[in-house]
Amino acid sequence: MMQMLTMPDSAAAKKLYDKLKLAAPDATILFDQDCRLAIDNQHMLDELEIKLDSDVKIDEKMPAAIQASRQWHPEDTIIKTAHTRLGGNQFTLIAGPDSIESVDHIFAMADAVKHTGATILRGGSFKPRTNPYSFQGYGEAGLKAHRAAADAFELDMMTEIMDTRDFALIDGYTDIFQVGARNMQNFSLLKQLGAQQKPVGLKRGMSATIDDLLNAAEYILAAGNPNVFLIERGIRTFDHQYTRNTLDIAAVPVLQKLTHLPVLIDPSHAAGAHDLVAPLSLASAAVGAQGLMIEIHDHPKEALVDGAQAITPVELEKIMQQTQAIRLSLKED
Repeated sequence: MMQMLTMPDSAAAKKLYDKLKLAAPDATILFDQDCRLAIDNQHMLDELEIKLDSDVKIDEKMPAAIQASRQWHPEDTIIKTAHTRLGGNQFTLIAGPDSIESVDHIFAMADAVKHTGATILRGGSFKPRTNPYSFQGYGEAGLKAHRAAADAFELDMMTEIMDTRDFALIDGYTDIFQVGARNMQNFSLLKQLGAQQKPVGLKRGMSATIDDLLNAAEYILAAGNPNVFLIERGIRTFDHQYTRNTLDIAAVPVLQKLTHLPVLIDPSHAAGAHDLVAPLSLASAAVGAQGLMIEIHDHPKEALVDGAQAITPVELEKIMQQTQAIRLSLKED
């Protein structure tokens, strides 16, 4: 179990950190560049004969996902990109088709996304499908079209990465990496995304607990990338006849209590049905989610992937007006 030391100031913390790293270079020793240190060996200080001053606060019971925790980082993380501020009091909309279908189509969707006030254009070029014979995406051709559309409408590009072998290719195009629910515990992938600094949207696995999600985020943070945001997209329960997954709406306030990382909701995958996207979006805003990730399509019945859960651009615009009204009402209260 990690132990956190809160020093009187950053200079004292840096001095102790340097001393510990010199004496025990292979030990896990964290430094938040402010006044907090964390060590994984509670007996390390005694073994090294280091005595702490009386004004040093020691917390011996820290969560396993320490860098994701509010104890370690009390302030909300704010992620900044060319077109987006994500986290804190911001409400971020990520929207676009599930899959990149053609150049003309992604440009039309980018235009619609921009019109709603969204700042991030989502879309998949590498698709993890349940059935191996289903459409898997257009690969690099899709990435090129996605990048061009995002640039044309001054939007950030977000796309899914499934495999470490695709990192160099996707990194050449995207602004934000998405880790899908099926890859939430792909630890090699998480470590690789942690070794770079572009933001990572981490989706909760369909059978993952809150702690599972936080520990997955910790892999990215521990590798050196602080730009992580979490996406609740529904979990598997005993009843999936009427919804694709069960949206864990309580996960938002629970996570916001436990972590400083931004928490968004994907109502599209939670619902699995277009007519449920709006009410789940409104509930997400009411519970305090810091953004939404929504699938849109101008002709959902003709979509190559997940048309049943896609809404039209007109419907998205209405949802954004309603969510803004809810958030304004909460501020007034």
